[in-house]
This record gives sequence, C-alpha cells and structure tokens, in this order.
Amino acid sequence: MTREEILSHVDHTLLKPEATWPQIQTICDEAIANHTASVCINTCYVKQAVEYMAGRIPVCCVVGFPLGAMDTASKAFEAKTAIENGAAEVDMVINIGRLKNKEYDAVREDIRAVKEAVGDKVLKVIIETCLLTDEEKEKMCDIVCEAGADYIKTSTGFSTAGATFHDVELMVKGVHGRCKVKAAGGISTVDDMEKFLAPRCRPSGHLPRRQDPERRAGKGLLSFRSAKGTAPAVPFLFAGEAALWQKRNEGGCIIFKKMPKKSAALLDISTQQ
Repeated sequence: MTREEILSHVDHTLLKPEATWPQIQTICDEAIANHTASVCINTCYVKQAVEYMAGRIPVCCVVGFPLGAMDTASKAFEAKTAIENGAAEVDMVINIGRLKNKEYDAVREDIRAVKEAVGDKVLKVIIETCLLTDEEKEKMCDIVCEAGADYIKTSTGFSTAGATFHDVELMVKGVHGRCKVKAAGGISTVDDMEKFLAPRCRPSGHLPRRQDPERRAGKGLLSFRSAKGTAPAVPFLFAGEAALWQKRNEGGCIIFKKMPKKSAALLDISTQQ
C-alpha cells in the first residue's frame, strides 16, 4: 500500500477546546496537501472549514462531545446545524448516565433523534467503553444498531482510557455485521498496531504517519474502523500530538520514522472497507 493510499484513509483531527481558527486552517491545509479522507473538528468551526475546503476534503465533526450528558433536543439541533453547515459525518456521544440507569429506550431514542437529524450522512456513536461494563457494551451494540447508526465507536479520547483489544472484539461480535466498528484511544505502540493488523483483524488501510502518543485525556488517540467481513474485521485510527511519524514497510515489518513537528493537531486515521 502506497503512502497516498494510506493517507486517503486519514481523518485529520483537532478537537481541543482551545483550538483556534488558524490551527483549524493548518490541519485543513495538511489534509488537502496529503489528500486525507476528512478533517474532524468541533461544530463551531464546521461552516468556516467547509467554506475553506471548498469541496476538496469532507468535514467531520463531533456532537454532544465529550460528555454526552446534554438533552436529546440539543444534540439533534447541533447535529442538524452541522449538516446544514456542510458536515459530511457526525460523531455523537451517548448519554452514559441514562445507560447506567438502564433507561435503554431513552438511550436508543437519543441516538435515533441524532440519526434523523443527520439523515443520509454518516453517524458514529461513541459509547465511552472505559466507563462501561461488558454487559453495558454488549447492550449498546444492540441499541446503536437498532437506532440506525452507521458506526459504534469506543471512546472520545477525553476520558479515563481508550480502546482495548477485548472491547473491540466484543463490539465486532456484538454488532454482528449490522453496523461498523470504530475503536479510538489506547493503542500506543507498534506491537499493538501489529496485533490489530493480524489476519484475524483485517482493516483495509494502515497508518500513514503518527504523532508521539500520550496517555493523558484527549491525547494519544488511536482508533480504527471497518466493516465486519466474512471474518471479523476490526477498525482503527490514530491521533496524538507532538512529533509526527511516518509509516514505512521494511522487510514486512512496520517501522516509524520520526519527522519534524508540523502542527499541534491530532491526527485521526481511520480505515474503512
């Protein structure tokens, strides 16, 4: 797989609350220069980013992020406004407290309302696996699919932990091909990545470059996504900050070469079948 093919699966991401418009412009420029799949940003910058991109790169955004604890009408309004402003994809956060209360209908309707607002655009549902029991994760696999979402996603990258192999395998089995899976956060070593790229986990793209991972909240985000094929296929995606890294293959091994710092942006890389 060439560098260009790899970068075509990248969502270049900046979700920090202190992000400025010049910083958003920088990741937009980087996305255009590297032909990434999208840029992922907060909703306040969607309209500006869409106008700046002028159709060259799709814009993705987050809704109800990162807590998911606002009312459903607010989430749906934010999603609807983002789509009207040109967003192509929306990542929403569930109401975790409602799930803990076993208010499953409320959680389902929360997602369904946002999906209705999004329409035929892509909706990814973040369940924040680090705060859930396995039983709750399994329940959310059903709820997300029943609500009509396109993806179930592990984490925001702003909570206590990110994705684990156990969680991703549980989710792939749980959705059983009804929707796709996106894993975010917690993958911070080459060994981890190689494990995810093992034959039993077959993403259709890899990581073009990566930034020095940090495990603090909101940093060191790595995730991936793909559809479930005839055998389980596990999605993934990287993000982080500081020095950028470039992936290259050498003798069948995955190697990272340190590169000069280009921006403080997160790099969110996703694979999709």
